[in-house]
Amino acid sequence: MAEVEKPVPKDHELLVRVRATTVTSGDCRMRSFTVPPSFWLVGHLALGFYKPRKQILGSEFAGDIEGVGKDVTRFKEGDPVFGSTMHGFGTYAEYLCVPEDGVVANKPVNRTYEEAAAIPFGGLTALLFLRKANIQNGQKVLINGASGSVGTYAVQLAKHFGADVTATCSSANLELVRSLGADMAIDYHKEDFTKNGRTYDIILDVVGKTRFPHCKNSLNEDGSYLNLVMVMEGPKRRWYHLTTGKNVIGGAASKGIIRAKQNEALVILKELVEAEKIIPIIDRTYPFEQMAEAHRYVDKGHKKGNVAITLRT
Repeated sequence: MAEVEKPVPKDHELLVRVRATTVTSGDCRMRSFTVPPSFWLVGHLALGFYKPRKQILGSEFAGDIEGVGKDVTRFKEGDPVFGSTMHGFGTYAEYLCVPEDGVVANKPVNRTYEEAAAIPFGGLTALLFLRKANIQNGQKVLINGASGSVGTYAVQLAKHFGADVTATCSSANLELVRSLGADMAIDYHKEDFTKNGRTYDIILDVVGKTRFPHCKNSLNEDGSYLNLVMVMEGPKRRWYHLTTGKNVIGGAASKGIIRAKQNEALVILKELVEAEKIIPIIDRTYPFEQMAEAHRYVDKGHKKGNVAITLRT
């Protein structure tokens, strides 16, 4: 814990009094620099070689606008908001400045600050990857690793789009994914979905435990395989498509996918949450002072949905 200067918003920025943030798997990877070997150099250039380039971690937030720059028009002081700084970090602090045109929207009226803070990372990732796969009503979708932040949103969003959803997770989380709408739940310890003879229009691996060569026979013709963790170069993706007819999207594409139309997507998520079409899943909530303990818990890799952090008001 440390004291830093309170930030001052620029002309197009909002000063947010942070009420809640989260600990995501991405936060833990940034903190520990746990990245794929092929991403080592790019990761160091982005995050720092000898110490973190950005000292304050955290990417999701919910809070109240305490001040606005002179050119801000979309928000006003007192507005409750939520959003993400994406790779800008900085939400592990009492105050945060974010651009008005950044990934920020009015907080869902029917959710707490903790629940609102837990929407952007998992919700945006799931929504924008499913859109990239051109998800359609009636398709069969498999979500591998369905009980984490991205997975719980992916199950709900795929059902919202009218898909038949199969979810894989550990036995402890089977009932959770069923409660979120999964038509079939598979315990990955007992069954390998790539060997059960079933096929899907979309396979979304949110935990990076599969590879396309092992999944290609589980995809229907012109099906899409998406891996959120694996870094896959463009030439390899194009070769897979040329030789199999299947569409492959690797984690290296995620930054561009999320950047495109992210503000629109955040508003869509807000509206879906307010309509109770999707709900944020909170596993545990920690006080701000126990941030290290929260990271230790997420590091174990067994969280259900999201881990929220509450800041003192």
